Amino acid sequence: MKAEIITIGDELLNGQVVDTNSAWIAQRLGALHIPVVHITSISDKANAIKVALQQAEARADVIIMTGGLGPTRDDITKATVADYFGTTLVRNEVVLAHVESIFRRKARKMMPAMNIGQADVLANASVLFNDVGTAPGMAVERDGKYFAFLPGVPFEMKFLMENRVLPMLRDTYKSDVFVYNTYLLTVGIGESHLAEHIADIEDALPSFITLAYLPRIGMVRLRFTGEGSDIETLASITDSFKQQVVERVKDYVVSIDNCSFEEVLVQTCISAGATLSTAESCTGGTISAQITAVPGASQMFQGAAVVYSNQAKMDVLGVSPDTLVQYGAVSEPTVKQMAEGAKQVFGTDYAIATSGIAGPGGGTETKPVGTVCIAVAGKSETRAQTFHFKNDRAINIERTVIAGLTMFWDMLRKEG
Repeated sequence: MKAEIITIGDELLNGQVVDTNSAWIAQRLGALHIPVVHITSISDKANAIKVALQQAEARADVIIMTGGLGPTRDDITKATVADYFGTTLVRNEVVLAHVESIFRRKARKMMPAMNIGQADVLANASVLFNDVGTAPGMAVERDGKYFAFLPGVPFEMKFLMENRVLPMLRDTYKSDVFVYNTYLLTVGIGESHLAEHIADIEDALPSFITLAYLPRIGMVRLRFTGEGSDIETLASITDSFKQQVVERVKDYVVSIDNCSFEEVLVQTCISAGATLSTAESCTGGTISAQITAVPGASQMFQGAAVVYSNQAKMDVLGVSPDTLVQYGAVSEPTVKQMAEGAKQVFGTDYAIATSGIAGPGGGTETKPVGTVCIAVAGKSETRAQTFHFKNDRAINIERTVIAGLTMFWDMLRKEG
């Protein structure tokens, strides 16, 4: 079984909207051992839709198309797909009643006439009833191929995938070839150095197992993918190779599961009963935002102080005026006092502090753009380090966040 995802919308092609739908759909299909072999983004044009469907039908068994099911004139998916399948559109009275009820619940006097068309569906399709929106999905089966046409609005698409499409695929389109993925997250080692460390293990991989490097600033995720007919044997062999890599680079391994660095930090703190706070200047609350985006973070994260000005550093965190005068805001003595001040203010076991010159302006000869100081205050000591990043503002901030989290991870491991 192979799948293809097609997303429709000029906004995807001109960069106004990022295509997150495809990534989400691919993950869910992967869990059913249905690999995605192609992802296509196309414009709101009839010819583009027809060509994409023709190509997808030739190379995939499951075709998922999102977008273009709204009530406005630029939403042409249904009419185009009807023409592609040589069928017509028919009005579904159950869907129409549902759309009307949504407008009544919103206390509107009447439903706009254009919304009536949302109840029109392909005559040869099964209706995928949309409980959370006005645009129904549609499913068509032809010559052993399965087509699903879904709204582009992410929460509506996800509802229909989880409640309509995936259950059907799980029961009907069972694959006799299993795809097994397992992951490993490393921090503090670059992609090329990591590859050198494990080159002999990678060379020994059998043909049915592949290794992918998924680098991000400051970290590399490894994905081991095995394909075979016996899932238990496949998992066992794949896991054995992953374990060899774990043993080889264990000093850099932070997780053997498919989770983020922030998730690892949150769970480690929860398990240890440790608490964290942040004092952020150049990162502007980004560290605390990434930590608190993890479910369960409230069990370990106490609070954050975004102290951009020198006055805020003094007033909120108790940074000494003499320290700021003597060393400046971007200095190790200052971030040490910021971290220790955050620990005291929020009553935490640990605190991360950042101060730097993210750019594009603000740099000097002695402290050019990209100069960043980070401190981590722990249970028994406070460590500070100066970094010299040489990127644009966004990348400098991202590097600072990762560096701060890595310093925090190192201290967590040291203090146990």
